[in-house]
Amino acid sequence: MKKAGLTTLVLAALLTACGSDDKKAGELFQRAELSFADGDYSLAKLQIDSIRTLYPKAFDVRKSAVRLMQQVDLKEQQKTLVYLDSVMAVKQAELDSIKGRFVLEKDTAYQEVGNYFYPTQVVEKNIGRSFLRGQVNELGEMSLTSIYCAGGNIHHTAVKVTAGDLFAETPASLDSYETTDLGKAIEKADYKLGNDGGVIAFLVANRDKKNIRLEFIGDRNYKTVMQPNDVKAIAELSELARILTGIEEIKKEQKEANLKIQFVTRKIEEAEEGKEQGKEG
Repeated sequence: MKKAGLTTLVLAALLTACGSDDKKAGELFQRAELSFADGDYSLAKLQIDSIRTLYPKAFDVRKSAVRLMQQVDLKEQQKTLVYLDSVMAVKQAELDSIKGRFVLEKDTAYQEVGNYFYPTQVVEKNIGRSFLRGQVNELGEMSLTSIYCAGGNIHHTAVKVTAGDLFAETPASLDSYETTDLGKAIEKADYKLGNDGGVIAFLVANRDKKNIRLEFIGDRNYKTVMQPNDVKAIAELSELARILTGIEEIKKEQKEANLKIQFVTRKIEEAEEGKEQGKEG
């Protein structure tokens, strides 16, 4: 009898503890609902996570918490999209305000992505000139091309720019090539932003300085002075690249948010279908 009485007391204590957990979990869930209704999604998520951690056996409340978390996730992503739309509008306005300064070259027959150039640096205006040209594609990826045609091959693969005692130098180009035009040697080498040895940033920082020297580095070197318009072109293209890169990043974040919304919406619909089937059963 004593043993049976002790077992009864233990069971009663366990049931009381379970009931207490359900009550506490329910109270915490109500606070999470209020936080959600107030638009405080971060607090609502913390409260839902607390239910999961503190009350693992409050099964019914935990199921409700899962559904509430889905609603929180949905609202958060919708809020993110509204914010991204507003940021995109600002970036697009920035782009529209400066896009007219550049020339877009794009042959839709074979190019999916065109390239922006500064008007003074387009090919037809620079035949036979040795200089450093900037370009930015429509995705915001910027690069430089060193063009040498001063007579006789020097097989250059890098360039160095100098302003006073300061300089920047590209590493050896990963994409250099040589050709001829009417018997005259032409050499070109490309340097993408991030693999340009800081030359782009150097020219942007020194855009107002005169007599910036340009040196083509090869089997033998060739030195010249950059024209002010070339420095200006690279500096302004750098600003265009910044805006276009920002737009592409926003597009990526918008796509991710839409995918998350689709996923959460599908989970909510599946849960609703499950509840309806349970009622019918």
